[in-house]
Amino acid sequence: MGKIIITSSSAQAQKGRPPEPAGTSGTRQKINEQISAKELRVIDEENKMLGIMSKQEALRLAELRELDLVEIAPQANPPVAKIIDYGKFIYEQQKREKHQRKQQAQQQLKEIRFKWRTDTHDFNFKVRHARDFIGEGNKVKASVMFRGREITHQEVGKELLNRFIAAMEDISKVDQQVRSEGKNLSVILVPDKTKKKS
Repeated sequence: MGKIIITSSSAQAQKGRPPEPAGTSGTRQKINEQISAKELRVIDEENKMLGIMSKQEALRLAELRELDLVEIAPQANPPVAKIIDYGKFIYEQQKREKHQRKQQAQQQLKEIRFKWRTDTHDFNFKVRHARDFIGEGNKVKASVMFRGREITHQEVGKELLNRFIAAMEDISKVDQQVRSEGKNLSVILVPDKTKKKS
């Protein structure tokens, strides 16, 4: 039986901008008096469109609600601004970024290696491991190894990888199509969240 190899590849209705929490990345939005546009398309905290109004009118409305006016789409015509709790907005933004970084850090590339003449038992054993890896949220690279003149049997290797893709299709999708890497053939699969794990 061949080896299985793992590799890692609160509201502040003030005219100035509230302090931004440490660690926040991305583009900084203009807030309250920092907004330079004279006219804005305004959305409220419940995502209801309030229509186009002057900046001063929008600022008065935000102040009445004890919230902030934040420009969220400066390139639009007119720019789009939202009446929101800016502190909460930044907190939610930080939380999303932290979650994304955590997901990226956790996902690893696991490798399953086949010989070009892999029997059914060995194939099924490795498919089970690959399904476990996908279930854990990892990428899986399946490779068929050739030695010497075995490279002349690439069609057998391609057929093997296509069988592997078919055996995994209910929980994964192809991220990198079957391709040649020196004397090996490989394919990379990633979890498909639109599919239900069996």
